[in-house]
Amino acid sequence: MITKKLLTSIQCMTLILLSVQGYAQTQTVGLFLNDTVNTFKGYTLFAPKHNSMTYLIDNGGHKIHEWKTSIYPPGQTVYLLENGNLLRTCMTSSTLGTGGGEGGRIEEYNWNDSLVWSMDYSTNLHMQHHDIKRLPNGNIIMLVVEKKTIPEMLAAGFDTSNFQPDVATHGFFLPDEIVEIHPTYPSGGNVVWEWHVWDHLIQNFNATKSNYGVPSAHPELIDCAGDHKKLPLFWNHMNSIDYNADFDQIAVSSRGNSEVWIIDHSTTTSQAAGHTGGNRGKGGDLLYRWGNPITYGAGVAANQKYFQQHDVEWIKTGCPGAGNLTCFNNGVSLNYSTIDEIKPPVDALGNYSLTSGSAYGPSTFTWTYQGTPPSSMYSENISGAQRLPNGNTIICVGANGTFLEVTASGNLVWKYVNPTANTVPLYQGNNSPADSTHPDETLNSVFRVYRYPLNYAAFTGKDMTPGNFIEQYYPLTLNSPSESKDVFEAYPNPFTDHINIEYDLGRESNIEIMIYDHVGRLVKNLLSTKQESGRHSFNWNIGLNQELSAGLYFCVLQTPDMKKTLKIVRIE
Repeated sequence: MITKKLLTSIQCMTLILLSVQGYAQTQTVGLFLNDTVNTFKGYTLFAPKHNSMTYLIDNGGHKIHEWKTSIYPPGQTVYLLENGNLLRTCMTSSTLGTGGGEGGRIEEYNWNDSLVWSMDYSTNLHMQHHDIKRLPNGNIIMLVVEKKTIPEMLAAGFDTSNFQPDVATHGFFLPDEIVEIHPTYPSGGNVVWEWHVWDHLIQNFNATKSNYGVPSAHPELIDCAGDHKKLPLFWNHMNSIDYNADFDQIAVSSRGNSEVWIIDHSTTTSQAAGHTGGNRGKGGDLLYRWGNPITYGAGVAANQKYFQQHDVEWIKTGCPGAGNLTCFNNGVSLNYSTIDEIKPPVDALGNYSLTSGSAYGPSTFTWTYQGTPPSSMYSENISGAQRLPNGNTIICVGANGTFLEVTASGNLVWKYVNPTANTVPLYQGNNSPADSTHPDETLNSVFRVYRYPLNYAAFTGKDMTPGNFIEQYYPLTLNSPSESKDVFEAYPNPFTDHINIEYDLGRESNIEIMIYDHVGRLVKNLLSTKQESGRHSFNWNIGLNQELSAGLYFCVLQTPDMKKTLKIVRIE
């Protein structure tokens, strides 16, 4: 219960009376849509690619929390742990530049933004990149590139004439590996398990090599010819990693092959380097692959389903479709992106069925979402999607920093655009500048987002009071500054049974005054009318009918060309 005495004792009037004022001819950033009936209630975590801070916002677009101690941009994912700590990857300078998704460091911060653990994993031979995952035992699995020289490539049976020019320019090749770390606080960690693409190659180019064979007869192995196009320096280009605790399996998204690969984590490191051992008896060979069967000789170009996708992950227990796989299918060459869900052919023990000579199933998506028109949702790179407990899916259209939430039937119920560029938060009405180094991105790009439920353990005992919006607002000017005093105030504030709202309009305009609660739900539409220019006031008499419980609310004043928000508090 909020009381007058408590408010006085903690001297929070400064916060309560703080207002966020805004003016923009056209909204460009921040919250565009919040269907409070159909959205999944929670808090959204994101880290702008071109900044070092990480934000947690509510569905109303208000900043709930911020971590800003780190000096590194994300490299690329961030996660909120159940203990309230932030686990984030960091982009550092490295001699093994991949041309995208660089990392090299992992940091963990507590809720108060103090660094509690860090580990650097970047040398002239190996570099962490893109994504990590905290395992139930506290260990961390991470995507890593490892350097292979041209002589090593020749020894592995690669056709070096099939490389893109960047391989010869650098003189090396960067295939992927997966490394599991046991953190040692407050810094560093020990490698306790690893898996390497290099241990599971097959090729039909050089018959003198031990891995020579028929790729189509061995879908469990990775063809050195890849997707049968020119191979780039960053070959496999893994961009996401996920863990299935029920099966003790790992799923990775290989953008270079346009596939998802699933491997057995129950192996030892020695078994992971071979073809036997582990719960499935296949060592580190692929248990399942899907998205582009041409890569293992089981299809043609027309059978390709993934097009340089990102963020393949299992749908979590408690969510509709649990156990299925979702991904952000970037749609490179299609010029539109989709969110796709598949149901792998797996039994209760984690074994995947495959008819010899055929491609792995399924043949079609279980569910898919695309924009209307399709080209309205396109991100050539980065991006992600997460299935939510109510069946909705939250989407990060990463290249332009746009977050969407859609229902199972494809209805858009929430939309937010990252309001930060590469320096400071943007002003409402301004567009994010283009990224000169990535022509398909803007400087408000975001790699991925996650929505956490209101009852997530991380929030227990934390101050979740909504703050201001992240975006900045120009002072309100509807006519000229001399013609308006730009008043928007409410008194008494805090209030008990009534509150008076006073405001200025610089010109005749349609106006709405609405009340929202602290999670962005519309509580009351107080006024919707057309008014002349000048000073106006509206008295909201709540009386004793308990129309509004004690707590924090937001009074929103909106006209066709401006929006202003004022915090108000009702006390008993």
